[in-house]
Amino acid sequence: MEKIIERFKRYIAVDTKSDSDSETVPSTEGQLKLGKLLVEELNVLGLKNVIQDENGYIYGELPANTDKEVPTIGLIAHLDTSPDLDGKVTNPQIVDYQGGEIKLNDQYSLSPAEFPALKDLEGKRLITTDGTTLLGADDKAGIAEIMTALDYLISNPEIKHGTIKVGFTPDEEIGRGADHFNVEAFGADFAYTLDGGPLGELQYENFNAASADLKIQGKNVHPGTAKNMMVNSMKIAMELDSMLPAAEVPEHTEGYEGFYHLIELEGSVDYTEMSYIIRDFSREGFAEKKALMEKVVDFLNGKYGERIEVEIEDSYYNMREKVEPHFEIIELAEKSMEELGIKADIKPIRGGTDGARLSYLGLPTPNLFAGGYNFHGRFEFIPVENMKKAAELIVKIAENAVQN
Repeated sequence: MEKIIERFKRYIAVDTKSDSDSETVPSTEGQLKLGKLLVEELNVLGLKNVIQDENGYIYGELPANTDKEVPTIGLIAHLDTSPDLDGKVTNPQIVDYQGGEIKLNDQYSLSPAEFPALKDLEGKRLITTDGTTLLGADDKAGIAEIMTALDYLISNPEIKHGTIKVGFTPDEEIGRGADHFNVEAFGADFAYTLDGGPLGELQYENFNAASADLKIQGKNVHPGTAKNMMVNSMKIAMELDSMLPAAEVPEHTEGYEGFYHLIELEGSVDYTEMSYIIRDFSREGFAEKKALMEKVVDFLNGKYGERIEVEIEDSYYNMREKVEPHFEIIELAEKSMEELGIKADIKPIRGGTDGARLSYLGLPTPNLFAGGYNFHGRFEFIPVENMKKAAELIVKIAENAVQN
């Protein structure tokens, strides 16, 4: 288990930031680079059938060491990091945290006042950024935890386990992680993604998700002679946004509450483009949100004369309806946590994972904690103890699957 820090630091040093504007698979070269490194390490560990396919997906197999009939378990994490900030981390800080503020650099600090979770982490060993990059615990912590658990199982053959399949996916952060995942060839009965947050998270519900892209055509006329002629597309965009429920935005929602999130707005008097993501946990609420967006567009088109085009496209759906019929998967993880002294924190993912798409492709895939905090930014950090517990949980799940 002590190798986990070494592995994590090696993985985060590779820049695997994904790029939604790229048309290649994977979207960035760095993901192929990290994938090749992982293929080498999996082969050194002794896994079988290790490949990096033409789309950058990594697959491998740890054969069973028992004759007992045991379900085949999949372990999945993603190679890429968020496009929100630089993802090449060559100067991580390891802090034996005793409370108070953690200085990242001359400009940025982690403080308990701003990040209250720190108050519960005194005495823990934290890995932080230097304030110039994200950390990449989402999801290189998951990769390190899977690799460390495999190493431990191989090094301790007295721990009996069934066949374990491993999959590392590209481009999860831009919603493409399951696009080319070969579920049939993977051959698992069920899987877990190691892509959650703090210690204890166990998730089998996620948002239903859609994107809404809007194009607004205005009419630009010299402002000195614009009366009764100018149509300002940016003003239409502002009006459109004001007609959506003000409280149904990320900054005012939590738990099972859905939202509309304006993620991009670029325009001029003549022409404006807007992009939203739409999220809701229930199919009914999801449909209502999409219908309201279309109703607002129809109203404004009637008011201003067919100036708005909208394209709404579903991204993924709530995995609950696919996982719940196989609730023994959740019970296996919860029992394994309990035996390790971890309190299971079962709650919905206010986002999505590869597991959502994979569950609809026939591979039930709930999500386990990877252990980190403040993903996607310079304030990201992870307790080493959480990473070790995640690796121990994988081992315990494999062990309990044999005993069940």
